[in-house]
Amino acid sequence: MQPLTPTPAAPRGALRCRIGLCAAAAVVLGTSTLWGATAASADDNPTAVPSASPPVEVDANSPGLMLGDGATLGDVRVLDIKSIVEDMGGEERREDTNADITFALQAEVLFGKDSAKLSSEATARINAIATEIQTQNAPKVRVFGFTDNLGSSAHGDVLSKQRANAVQGVLATKLPSVTFEIRGYGEQYPIASNDTEEGRKKNRRVEVSFPRTEGS
Repeated sequence: MQPLTPTPAAPRGALRCRIGLCAAAAVVLGTSTLWGATAASADDNPTAVPSASPPVEVDANSPGLMLGDGATLGDVRVLDIKSIVEDMGGEERREDTNADITFALQAEVLFGKDSAKLSSEATARINAIATEIQTQNAPKVRVFGFTDNLGSSAHGDVLSKQRANAVQGVLATKLPSVTFEIRGYGEQYPIASNDTEEGRKKNRRVEVSFPRTEGS
């Protein structure tokens, strides 16, 4: 999983997609509900997309497929459907896939400039994420910090890790039995261009990701 790397409530209906292929080959690429930006996650490969459930079986001899003479079915696969919801100001974003949920909070709503000290409103936002983690009964949570490309790379690495630690500290008070993975990626894995302040603002973020409950 990567960051969302990652907030507001997103569609929580069944995200599993069953695909029946009709003609030579059909591929469902996924859908997004967008109010704002693209998604992100972070690990060694923060943008990795988890595998979906096995595809349904398709009878290649079914007359309902109406294949032309000599035509055959291509490989059948099911891809994750991804849903992304971002609040109007872009301060929070929630990304849902079949396997994971990722929340991304812009650094400005959590910290002061160049600081890892949480702001007065940060705790309420983080506690709302903790509630969702409890709902999903997630055993492991990843907290990843990111910065823009201003300043030195080394400073960004340290600051992003400090910010991730600060968010994890609040989550841990609500989730004592959860195992946490904490990383600071600095300016790696931007989700927007660093050429503008608007883009840099999106890149300065903390993402919290965790597995979703089967069927939720």
